[in-house]
Amino acid sequence: MSLVTLLPFIVLIGAMFLMTRSAKKKQQQAADMRNQMQPGSGIRTIGGMYATVKEVGEDTVLVDAGPGVELLFAKNAIGAVLSDDEYNRIVHGIEHDLKTDVVPDDASSLTETDEPADEAAAASDDKSVDLGKKDESADEAETSEAAEAKTDDEPKKTDGDSDAK
Repeated sequence: MSLVTLLPFIVLIGAMFLMTRSAKKKQQQAADMRNQMQPGSGIRTIGGMYATVKEVGEDTVLVDAGPGVELLFAKNAIGAVLSDDEYNRIVHGIEHDLKTDVVPDDASSLTETDEPADEAAAASDDKSVDLGKKDESADEAETSEAAEAKTDDEPKKTDGDSDAK
């Protein structure tokens, strides 16, 4: 047999070796994570439930899922051991480290003015703004003219009888 004939088999065996090696590494990391669990640490089960570890046994973990609710899980059912900050953020909604580059809800803090807010408000009150408001009599005449023009342009409505068939 030649080397060309054996090459596909060698590549296939090498690929299988690499895949099993990475799977074993992931399993070892998961086992180490589960062995590092201690009472009081927050966990997430593979089913997505968050709880606090109460006791750790040989193959089981007793967790506190709420006031008066204790559950017994197999160690293999623990999906992740969470840090205290992450557990509090997810379960209790407590943000421990707030970022300073958060965009505010309103844009007032984004605009910088040289004068204090009281002086700015007083300066804006002194100026009168023309909004283009007209007298009431001119406004009424304009609306009546617009109404007359609109009625002339619209076709007359009928009660359904039409000559076009």
